[in-house]
Amino acid sequence: MLPRLTPKQRQRANALIKRLCANYDNGNCLALDDGEPCVCVQSISYSLLCKYFRNAVLPAEPLLEAAILGTRFENAYPAVRRLSRRAIERNTVRSALEELTEHSRQSTQEENEQSRKIGDEKASNIKAF
Repeated sequence: MLPRLTPKQRQRANALIKRLCANYDNGNCLALDDGEPCVCVQSISYSLLCKYFRNAVLPAEPLLEAAILGTRFENAYPAVRRLSRRAIERNTVRSALEELTEHSRQSTQEENEQSRKIGDEKASNIKAF
């Protein structure tokens, strides 16, 4: 039996097809093209029909792949199991934003210090003349 997609899954799958599928060309499938354009069957279906999509495109979205195929994400990707709960908790949007802000601050401070050094060098060069 073919896996069925929910409307939300189909929407995400269609976005993935348009973005990553090498056979997708303005709604048509190049793999099915025999001289006459053929619509991409995966983009119009609520079933998982296209083998190319299943094997080459869908793995780019592991969560969507696990949801469609009915597998657990952790089983599909063993490395995820090794992450501790604490590491997952630390990896939140807030902590990522804090790290980005801190990195931005450090970059700005380094740029300011470099500007001061260049300004000091210019001033000493002018005094030397």
